[in-house]
Amino acid sequence: MNVLFVASECAPLVKTGGLGDVVAALPRALARLGADVRILLPAYPGVREALEGRQELGPLGEMFGGSARLIAGTAQGLRLILLDAPHLFDRPGNPYTDADGEGWPDNDRRYAALCQAAREVALGGINGWTPDIVHAHDWQAGLVPLYLKFAGPPAPATVLTIHNIAFQGLFDKSRIGLLGLPPSEFTMRGYEFFDQVGFLKAGIVYADRVTTVSPTYARELLSPAYGMGLEGVLAARAGDFKGILNGIDLEAWNPGDDPHIARHFHGSVTRAKAANKAALEAAFGLEPAPERPLFCVISRLTWQKGLDLLLDALPALVAGGGRLVVLGTGERPMEQAFQRAARQHPADVAVRIGYSEPLSHLMQAGADAILVPSRFEPCGLTQLYGLRYGTLPVVARTGGLADTIIDANDAALKAGAATGFQFAPVTVSALSLAIQRAIAIYGDRQAWRRMVRRAVAHPVGWDQSARDYLDLYTDLHSTREASA
Repeated sequence: MNVLFVASECAPLVKTGGLGDVVAALPRALARLGADVRILLPAYPGVREALEGRQELGPLGEMFGGSARLIAGTAQGLRLILLDAPHLFDRPGNPYTDADGEGWPDNDRRYAALCQAAREVALGGINGWTPDIVHAHDWQAGLVPLYLKFAGPPAPATVLTIHNIAFQGLFDKSRIGLLGLPPSEFTMRGYEFFDQVGFLKAGIVYADRVTTVSPTYARELLSPAYGMGLEGVLAARAGDFKGILNGIDLEAWNPGDDPHIARHFHGSVTRAKAANKAALEAAFGLEPAPERPLFCVISRLTWQKGLDLLLDALPALVAGGGRLVVLGTGERPMEQAFQRAARQHPADVAVRIGYSEPLSHLMQAGADAILVPSRFEPCGLTQLYGLRYGTLPVVARTGGLADTIIDANDAALKAGAATGFQFAPVTVSALSLAIQRAIAIYGDRQAWRRMVRRAVAHPVGWDQSARDYLDLYTDLHSTREASA
């Protein structure tokens, strides 16, 4: 099965969130099942520089004001196809925004170019390789199913995965002609969304199948509370829409040989956690306090992530005996609020504004619990990293958080099944109660160790979900072949 992934991120080459992690890890898991996956990405400077065994695949001609070409090679063990269009992608920093955090004014053209390049690869192949399935990821690849739908047969079948419906790629309708979109499809049943061009809506409407990143999030998206205006569109595709749970890369996140942690561990966790906790406390300038639970946050500091609620719950966390380390960047007022909290509680709270991959690994290995109080969370990966490293997640009961964490209620504790703490509704009081429960169980060292052992043993890899995707591809390809 030949599969072309089309995406705007692929970790660690370019990453702003979980999308990049999935686009890197899922192809590896599919390869173990026999699939041949190639990933089409923009040739951002860092990605182009990382490419090995470079092959020139030929020019694509003029694309939105400059020349473009395709090049291929490998990086991080992945087979990549890059859209090399310097006038669109040769920019520093975040792939989507300028230095002031504003979206690049030509983002519609930049990612339409990526989708048009995908159409060329899908229809013509490269070096004798032609995809059976084109798998588009998020709004940046949302026009791919539309372009292929109107390219005429034979075209490969398409899958769209929604990683976060809050980001939809909405642009002015004056762009229709420039982007090469069929004007007749600018309707409520097509790619029109409140009188704008909707990239993500186009993908949902025209893809052969639509997936999202957890079963609970799939159900949530059918409701007005979570569907962000697209719940009706998804309901109309209900027979072709499903949630497949994300996994994590077990090689990149392996406490047995992780180069970023102080002490490796396999089966026995307790001593290694203690050593890593000491290293983490030192990294954040905190005095050692092994008897006190150390909570961590590794996140974008945004309203979606519910971290304003944590700020309000923080006095109770500290008063209850807990401590907190934070790594993240996001909304400036929230960054400043966490920095103030660290100044107010210098012995108990430490904050690092920014992001560091090595430090995030040490935090997962050294903290006792990780806080994920998201108001909505399509899947979430940090709680899965927490399970892998024996750092018990405290999560809101939403999306993939609800699907991956078994709450430490009385029944689960007695059955030896609990792996973390869930709370609902997503309020300060509910979060505070969950933190209090975690602190109380931490005081029972045997109960806490049993939960840690259960968390570390919990399956968090891609094996089952990759099989689910391969089954979907196979069914879709067989259906397409039968109707040809």
